[in-house]
Amino acid sequence: MERSAIFPGSFDPFTRGHAALVDEALNLFDRVIIGIGNKMGEGWLLTAEMMELQQTGFENIICAQPFGCLPNHICGKGMIGSEKVVLVKPQTFMNLSGESIAEAVNFYKVDPASELLVIFDDISLAPGRIRIRKKGSAGGHNGIKNIIAQVGTEQFARIKVGVGEKPQGWDLADHVLGHMDKADRKLAEEAFLDAVSAVELIVDGKIEQAMNDYN
Repeated sequence: MERSAIFPGSFDPFTRGHAALVDEALNLFDRVIIGIGNKMGEGWLLTAEMMELQQTGFENIICAQPFGCLPNHICGKGMIGSEKVVLVKPQTFMNLSGESIAEAVNFYKVDPASELLVIFDDISLAPGRIRIRKKGSAGGHNGIKNIIAQVGTEQFARIKVGVGEKPQGWDLADHVLGHMDKADRKLAEEAFLDAVSAVELIVDGKIEQAMNDYN
């Protein structure tokens, strides 16, 4: 099944932020549709437009904007099935991710225990593996440690996506920010699809099934 992303906006002008978002989307989707139109309330699709897209076969819709509502993250609003969702990508340093997440949690009045899902890379898992947890400690991950500190609780769901251990002699940042070889990239892309399916189950209130299916 072809995976498509829709990126609407006025693009007046088309910025480097827009281009970066399109480049990243092309790594996740088969095609990116750029819809150029009039001002749309900070780029959001209207509810009626979302319904029309769902009726024509688009099951999940995320409308992202590179400037976001708050200064330290890119965010998007959309629908996964019948549930409204907000997708947040922190623009802070990784070990300060909690600053971004806490702002979003407070702004959107999110209950971390039932409405927050964090997806992050994990060097303790091999490429191609994911692991789902309902809650828990940071497990040595500085980004998760900061989220727990800023949000004030360990009670939130998370999906770990394996990137493998760093090669001997490598700097950790170079490993996690670098490019995978073709074999690992293929495994990682399969894991991304598993993570997408897991997200759909978790949003639908089926985290136990997601854990059984993908852990």
